[in-house]
Parts: sequence; C-alpha cells; structure tokens
Amino acid sequence: MKAIGLKTARPVTDENLFEQTEIETPCATGHDVLVRVKGVAVNPVDFKVRRGKADDSTFKVLGWDAAGIVEAVGDQVTLFKKGDEVWYAGDVTRPGSNSELQLVDERIAALKPKKLDFATAAALPLTTITAWEAMFDRMKINRTAFEANAVKSILIINGAGGVGSIAIQLAKMAGLQVIATASRPETISWVTKMGADHVINHHQPLKEQLEGAGFATVDYVLCTSETDDYWDVMCDLVAPQGHIVSITEAKNNHNVDLLKAKSASFSYEFMFTRSMFQTPDMIEQHKLLTEMAALVDADAIKVTTGEHFGSLTPDSLRKAHAVLESGKAIGKIVFDGLGA
Repeated sequence: MKAIGLKTARPVTDENLFEQTEIETPCATGHDVLVRVKGVAVNPVDFKVRRGKADDSTFKVLGWDAAGIVEAVGDQVTLFKKGDEVWYAGDVTRPGSNSELQLVDERIAALKPKKLDFATAAALPLTTITAWEAMFDRMKINRTAFEANAVKSILIINGAGGVGSIAIQLAKMAGLQVIATASRPETISWVTKMGADHVINHHQPLKEQLEGAGFATVDYVLCTSETDDYWDVMCDLVAPQGHIVSITEAKNNHNVDLLKAKSASFSYEFMFTRSMFQTPDMIEQHKLLTEMAALVDADAIKVTTGEHFGSLTPDSLRKAHAVLESGKAIGKIVFDGLGA
C-alpha cells in the first residue's frame, strides 16, 4: 500500500521532508479494524513527533486524525463490520493515517457522522477527545448540569485552535460562561462563531481584561497553548477550588505552591493515554465519539475545518506542517486521504 512518511527529522522548509513509498499492508487481528483512509487532518502532535524522529532508516508514518471505511476486522471485533464508515484519532505509538490503509483498535473508533464527508469528519476526532476528556474527565464538569454550570466560568487559552474550537462548543453545551482568547480579527471572529461569550487578547495582560469582562477569577482554565507562558497567570486567575488543565508539556519547573492556598488543582490532558497504556476504560473514546457523531448529525456542533488542502501528497503535507508550526492556523487543516 502507499504511505507518506519520513526517515529523518528534517526542517519543514526542506522540500524533501516527506516521501511517498510502498509499505506492507497490515492485517487486522484481535480488536483491530483495517480502515481504508478517506480523509485525514493534521495536528500539532504531528510536527512534534516529526521533530523528535530519530535519524535512522525506519520509515515513520504520521497522522492521528482520520475517517474511512472498514475493509477487514480482527477476530475479537464486535463493534464494526466491513463497509462501516468510521472516524478516530488513533494511537501515537502505532503507524499513522497518512497511508492508504491503517489499523486501529475498535475501542477508540466510532461510526462517523452521517452528514459529513470524510475530510470534514477527519477534522474532529483528536480535538473532540482532547476537549471532552479535559473538561469532563479531568475537570469533572457535569455536562448535564446546565443550570448549576450557568454560574461557573471557563477560560480557554487559544480558542481558535482545533481543541479550543471544540472546547468552546462543549463548554457552552454544558452551560458554562466561556471566555476565549484570540488576538487577530479573523481569530476573534472564529471564536465568536464557535460560541464564546467573551473574547480577550492573549498578547495583553489577561487579569485586567477578565476583570473588564466582569470576572475576578474563573472556575476552570483550559490551556491549549504553551504551559510555560501562562503558568503564573493561570494560577492567579483560577478560583479557589478551581481546576487548570493543560494539553502542552511544560519545559520548565513551576511553583505548584501557587495553587496551595486556593486548594486548586492542575491536570494534564493527553488523549493518547488510554491507547498507549491500554487502560481498562479505552472504550470511553468509542462512546464519546459516538455521542459526538450524534451531536454533529443533529447540528448541535459546528464543524471546525479551517482549510482543505486537497489531495494528500508529500508537498501538501509539508505545507500543512508549516502552517501549523507558524501558529497561524484557524480550525483544522484537512485532506482527502491516500485511500480516497
């Protein structure tokens, strides 16, 4: 089968960064389903894994957002059959979706929304799982307690990114007051479209802007940007007994005692945890993607596709990585898959 990948960690400016080649077609066994990939999307995890690629002869296939058609199922599969249209974010420890065919564990996949084409559907799984787990698993927000949540607030740092775009919508569905950060006219327009109640500029002091919007503190903070850049201000802004979640690793050590007096808590969210460690609750990702598909089909969730880069090629993939690394992406960049 055809696949696009790399052997060395070249910079995104290198026109030969990615190559397309033939690799062995995998076989579905156990809980795996073999999917013909029809749509893919790119995420920051793609370029982070690319940058960390060892300079050896192994061929690394990236891509952890996909939608496609089931071609074969393993002997323990019960959730899907051949011909089913599915979506998923995959497992970062396994070959990615930038290939014609991909193996994925049935417990982290679900039937895709009927209303969406494959490329549009591929924009949602990874960011949906990340935002969902951050708020409902890590922060323990009760997503059905709409009235109780109406007096609570969440600050979403970098609201126009893929995770922020979904988080805004899920937070509003739960009843929270949503403050999102954005700095450019186009990103301010985007987060407003996603449903943010207030928009503040992350290039200016956040505390003064929050106070201007009527908030002394916020109950929850979701950081989808650099943890190092916002640690102190997040600790300052979070309410007593509040909760901070970040999806980006800290490169520096930080003073956790800033949270002690408030009895506030901090968590990381990494959506690959369940698949990496084969946790007993892996099936929860199947369940949440199933519920999200129903919400999309009911027009309760807006799609977050920013740009469609056409067919997946080594050059179009390199250009998408360049946009992501620039920090200027709005929503998600998607492609038609190699198996389309």
